[in-house]
Amino acid sequence: MAFRHLWELTARGVWWVTRAKENMACRVKKRLPRSSDPRILKDELIVLKGHKSRQEHPGVLRRVTARIEIDGEDRVMVFLTNHLEWAASSVVDLYGCRWGIETFFKELKQTVQLVDFLGHSANAVKWQVWTALLVHLLLRFLAWQSRWSHSFSRLVTYVRAALWLERDIYELLERCGTANGDFRCLGSPEQAWLPGFARDAVGQPT
Repeated sequence: MAFRHLWELTARGVWWVTRAKENMACRVKKRLPRSSDPRILKDELIVLKGHKSRQEHPGVLRRVTARIEIDGEDRVMVFLTNHLEWAASSVVDLYGCRWGIETFFKELKQTVQLVDFLGHSANAVKWQVWTALLVHLLLRFLAWQSRWSHSFSRLVTYVRAALWLERDIYELLERCGTANGDFRCLGSPEQAWLPGFARDAVGQPT
């Protein structure tokens, strides 16, 4: 764990919450009163053990042990923070917000191709990141305004395919399998028949 970086954040007045490693060597300095939240198992103030760790982070840390439900199963997780006055439940909830942020960045990389950069200067990277965020925001607004009920990745696929078409985007989305569509853009069975084949009495190609 990058304790030096965490201490630099603390020195700058930044509050942070992170996961604790299982093999982290520390000493309990004070046990705080149990929270009324049933998820909270322990709430402690700790200091790091070991000369190197103490040099990297000489201050007091707060360790919160909680039972968290993940995918329908309860798991015990340990969190670290440099804020000593927050409610223990707030520490747990703040780390939970991180999952939403990670999901957001994963969606960005998958939908607006924010993986490979066209330029490597600071200005070029900033322009591409801001452009990607703007595109993502516009697509989210489009999904909300058109009442898009399918996945966001599917919306991006349709919009990307229709960029060079002179079609109204809202009309196109309505016809792409949504409840309001009349399915005129869907393929007809005749398109699957090979040239020279005729239909039999029940309408099947022969």
